[in-house]
Amino acid sequence: MSLPPPPPGPLPLRRRRRRPTVLGLCTEGLYRVSGNKTDQDNIQKQFDQDHNISLVSMEVTVNAVAGALKAFFADLPDPLIPYSLHPELLEAAKIPDKTERLHALKEIVRKFHPVNYDVFRYVITHLNRVSQQNKINLMTADNLSICFWPTLMRPDFENREFLSTTKIHQSVVETFIQQCQFFFYNGEIVETVNTVTPPPPSNPGQLVEPMVPLQLPPPLQPQLIQPQLQTDPLGII
Repeated sequence: MSLPPPPPGPLPLRRRRRRPTVLGLCTEGLYRVSGNKTDQDNIQKQFDQDHNISLVSMEVTVNAVAGALKAFFADLPDPLIPYSLHPELLEAAKIPDKTERLHALKEIVRKFHPVNYDVFRYVITHLNRVSQQNKINLMTADNLSICFWPTLMRPDFENREFLSTTKIHQSVVETFIQQCQFFFYNGEIVETVNTVTPPPPSNPGQLVEPMVPLQLPPPLQPQLIQPQLQTDPLGII
């Protein structure tokens, strides 16, 4: 699969902007609960043939659509977040001062190829919207970043040295989701509980608060998109 061409300008985007589908954004376990593989493959096939496919008319589940989106980025020849910028992102994530760290990350994301930048902005904006419904869908920015960072960054999992930086990779994507308005829409920095933080001190005599393991709810049955809904189930745009 290949990335669709970038939009010609902001006006077409304004015409396409729609009210997010409550069903899609509020589906519990969105992007964590797997959808039907056959439906997912069919969505990908139809999208390759026509980027304007109607997901509603296909009568597929929200989870199948979510799975197709993740698979789309997994199948790209190169990850959406360019490999060449991974070292810079990891170094920026280690900056102790929060404001300085976020500005450093903002400068790096501006180095993306224009197409990568536009698509990355759309995806992060969508994930930010999903996270805003976390009291219903139980998908916080942290949970969403766990689901998405391997797909968006696609690191070498066979490299043992990489294993020591997995949390930093995930935290970078989490920060993009949390600070979406700051990175892409000239918004203010949002005060958050979980942000990118530098590695703990190496002094063995200093106590470090243990990490709390992620507690995710058990999977639920996928919800069927109702035919009468006329908006984009994922609310990406």
